[in-house]
Amino acid sequence: MNNRIPALALIALAFFSACKSRQYSRNNKQIEKAANKANPNPKSFTTLNYIETFKAIAIEEMNKYGIPASITLAQGILESGSGNSSLAKYANNHFGIKCTSDWKGKGYFKDDDKADDCFRVYKDARESYKDHSEFLKRKRYSFLFELDKNDYKNWARGLKQAGYATNPKYPDLLIGVIDRYQLYQYDQPESEKDKIKREDKIFSEINANIPNEKKKFTPVETPPSKQIVKTPDTLRISTPVVSDSTTDSTAPIFKPGSYTVKQGDTLYNISKRFNVSIDDLKLLNNISDSGIKIGQKLILVK
Repeated sequence: MNNRIPALALIALAFFSACKSRQYSRNNKQIEKAANKANPNPKSFTTLNYIETFKAIAIEEMNKYGIPASITLAQGILESGSGNSSLAKYANNHFGIKCTSDWKGKGYFKDDDKADDCFRVYKDARESYKDHSEFLKRKRYSFLFELDKNDYKNWARGLKQAGYATNPKYPDLLIGVIDRYQLYQYDQPESEKDKIKREDKIFSEINANIPNEKKKFTPVETPPSKQIVKTPDTLRISTPVVSDSTTDSTAPIFKPGSYTVKQGDTLYNISKRFNVSIDDLKLLNNISDSGIKIGQKLILVK
């Protein structure tokens, strides 16, 4: 008799799983039906016309948030199969972003890390691009926004470090797409004042009280390649898995009496690194605006 209990439990579990799968299948068919009705003649994208279609949205998001347009476009190309994946066609999901506890919209189910993983459904591709920017405003990605918005190589490396994708070759894949299609041409440099203004806005939106400890991430000085490479106008590459977990690595706070400004420094990241407010930095160093120069020596303690 006792031997029958585990068997019955397994049967019940299998029945429950089958019911869930049928429910997910019905859900997906409804979403696919609605997508086909809204767009009865969907076009197949090549990588080149995908870029042409979405570059304006990527640039718009870059100017708003500071995420390089090249990074956004390359992620869209990789993760949506240049707009031809089922997620892109039916769910308008171009970045493989999964449903999380804070997601209130519809879900589209497909096997990924586990069976019937839930992916977000958007009303259109533009909404997917906007949610991609919002998704990166989480604390774990905050250190990326200190990079220049044309530093696509360190953005690619930083995304992997923050746990965006599980594929160890993800940075190389992104950089390869950007170089192959010269997506860096859509990125823009920014002045120190513009960078500080953007950082202050983004960090205040991420969290009003960002911890002083941050991820260790050392940008690599590697200028973008400008070599023109002739390639086919289509790219076939497997979609990376977007992960929602990462291991934080923090740097100890050390507060010397003074500090010499280096390339890439801003008042904001110096204040966080040495646990001193921006107002105190300005007061101690008689700075009237937010501008600092490479080689400038800043006093850190009263």
